[in-house]
Amino acid sequence: MSAQTPPLASELAQKLKFPAWPLIATLATQSLATMAAYSFPVVAPVIAKDLQVPATLVGFFISTVYGVGIISALLSPRFIRRFGAVRVSQLVLVATLAMLVSCSLGSVVSVILGAALLGLAYGSTAPASAHLLVPRTPARVMNLVLSIRQIGVPLGGVLAGLVMVPLTLRLGWQAALLCQTVPVLAAIFLLEGARRQWDSDRDPKREIFSKGLLAPVQILRERPALRRLAFVSFVYSGLQLCFIAFLTVHLTSKVGFDLVHAGQALAIYQLAAVLSRPVWGWLADKCVTAQWLLAWQGFIMGAAALLAGQFAPGWAPWVVLLLCAVAGATASGFTGLAYAEWARLGGAQRTEATGLGSGLMFAGVLLMPSVFSMVVTYFDDYGVAYGCVAGLTATAGFLLLRQKDARNET
Repeated sequence: MSAQTPPLASELAQKLKFPAWPLIATLATQSLATMAAYSFPVVAPVIAKDLQVPATLVGFFISTVYGVGIISALLSPRFIRRFGAVRVSQLVLVATLAMLVSCSLGSVVSVILGAALLGLAYGSTAPASAHLLVPRTPARVMNLVLSIRQIGVPLGGVLAGLVMVPLTLRLGWQAALLCQTVPVLAAIFLLEGARRQWDSDRDPKREIFSKGLLAPVQILRERPALRRLAFVSFVYSGLQLCFIAFLTVHLTSKVGFDLVHAGQALAIYQLAAVLSRPVWGWLADKCVTAQWLLAWQGFIMGAAALLAGQFAPGWAPWVVLLLCAVAGATASGFTGLAYAEWARLGGAQRTEATGLGSGLMFAGVLLMPSVFSMVVTYFDDYGVAYGCVAGLTATAGFLLLRQKDARNET
C-alpha cells in the first residue's frame, strides 16, 4: 500500500468514484483487530481449560475490550486530529499486536492485560476510518463506502473461526494467536507507505487532553438529530449482541437444536450481516434516506426479536433459520448506515461525532446483554427479555420517523 496509488488501481478508483485504497486499508485494520478480539470466544473451552477457569469467564474478554474501548472511542478524535487517521490506525494494529503477544503468555493476568491493551485503541477504528474516508468519498456513495468498511466486524469474526480452530488444534491456542501477528505486522508497515499523503491534514499543535473525556458529548447538546441517533445506536447495537450472545444457548435449551445446528443458525445470522451491509448502503445512496432505512430496520429487528422470544420445539428449522437471517440483516446490518449518519450529521466535527457513536454502540454492547441475561434469569423466559428489547427498538424507529430530514439540524 504505497503512497502513490498504482496506475491500474487509480484508474479503477476513478471509474468507480470511491477511495479504493483507503477503503481497503480501513477494512483491513478493522478486520484484523476484530479477528484478534473474537479469537477468544471461538476457542473459549480450550483456553478456559488451560487457564483453569470456567468457560463462561472467557466471555468477559470481549466485555473488557468493549468497555475500555468506550474510552478510546471518546478520546481518539483528538489523536486523529493531531497525528492523522493513518497513524492512529497503525496504533490500533500495534495494540492488536500487544494483545496477541500478551495473551499468548498464557496466564489469567496476561489475558486480562491483553484485553485492556486492545481496548485502549479498538474504539478508534471507526472515527479514524470516517476521518480518512469521508473527505475522499462522493456524497452519492457515502453510505455504500462506510457500509463496506463495516463489513470488517463480522468478517473479523468469520476469520477468527476459520483460522483459530484449525491452528489451535494443530499448534495450540497460544501459538495460534502468535500466527496472527504476521498479517498485523505487514499491515502496519504497508500503512506507513501511505501515511505522508493520507495524513497531510494532521495538526501537530492540536491539544489532546485539554477538554476532558466527555468533550465529544457536547455535540449532543447542539444537535437534536444526533441525540435521536445516539439512542438508536445504543439500542440497536445492544440487541445485536443479545442475539449473538444468546442465540445458540436459546436454540439448544428451548428449541431442541443440537450444538451443530445452533452454530449454523448463528453463522447464518453473521453471514446475513456481511451480505446486507453493502445492500443497505446502496439503497440509502440510490433509493431512500439512511434515516428512513434505519427506522424500518428498528421495526423489523424488533419484530424478529418478538418472534425469537416465541421459539419452541414445534418450530420448523427453516423458519428459525430464516428468522435468524432477518435478524442478522437488521440488528447486525445497521452499523454502516449509522456511522454514515454520525459522519453526515457531525459535519465539520464528523470525527468527534463518529467517536461518540462508537462509544455509544460499545456501551450498548456492554450493558444490554447483561440486562437481558438478568431478565431471562429472573423470569425464566426469553419471551419477556426479547419483548423488552423489541419495545426499545420500535421506539427508536418511531423517533427517527418522526423527525424531519436532519440536514437542517446540523
